[in-house]
Amino acid sequence: MPLTVRNRWKPPGMRLLHGFASTHKTYKKYSQFGRIGISSTTTVVMVKTPSQLRTIHQLENGDKLTRYEFERRYNATPNVKKAELIEGIVYIMPAALRFRSHGQPHGWITGWLFTYEAATPGVALGVEPTVRLDLDNEPQPDAVLLIAPEAGGQTRLSEDDYIEGAPELIIEIAASSVAIDLHAKKQAYRRNGVKEYIVWQVLESKLTWFYLEQGEYLELVPDNDGILKSQVFPGLWLAVAELLAGNMQAVLAVLQAGLQSIEHLTFVVELGVE
Repeated sequence: MPLTVRNRWKPPGMRLLHGFASTHKTYKKYSQFGRIGISSTTTVVMVKTPSQLRTIHQLENGDKLTRYEFERRYNATPNVKKAELIEGIVYIMPAALRFRSHGQPHGWITGWLFTYEAATPGVALGVEPTVRLDLDNEPQPDAVLLIAPEAGGQTRLSEDDYIEGAPELIIEIAASSVAIDLHAKKQAYRRNGVKEYIVWQVLESKLTWFYLEQGEYLELVPDNDGILKSQVFPGLWLAVAELLAGNMQAVLAVLQAGLQSIEHLTFVVELGVE
């Protein structure tokens, strides 16, 4: 008697693409010979074609994104040199920077901070670092000064070497009072616990130093000599008028006086870092 085989299911033809995700499903086909049932299994590989893969869009100014999606798009947009996520909104910064209104002031404030860092073990300076502040904010401030985690600071470094959390001090060089630095950024920094925040409004020749008290930012008031003194970093003294005038020799002389103060010496001992 001839053998008759009936295939109840036949898998459709499929194209296998190397390198794409696949899903394995097992199907059965049956044949009958009288009352005897014979079964075998066929494994079919379900493959995603390129059109089914998720597209990574490029970063655009004004996009409303989470921090995770911001980083994905940022990495997929190599032509963007600097971008920030502030309160869930993307801000793409121009690659070109003017000298007198940004480059030079940035250099002055960095030199002031570097001098303090060099004399204070356990304190670290960062220039334009990416800061993973929270799920809606990833700024790249002009400078940060932080207490190292091993010295009791409130930030940490991620496995991929980014700052996570709120640095103790953030500095921004702003064009004027209408800049984002005095509005959305200030709000994000305050809410996340950045203890001190300096904004230098270059075009208006004004520098404001905020300190955090009971969840609100208050302006630090200079002493009788016109010196601003940090409440978080003892010995970090700033001669504001001299800085605005570009007299860095006087600025560093005042800072040296702060570094020789009893408050600074005590702070270094408390940090306990050799």
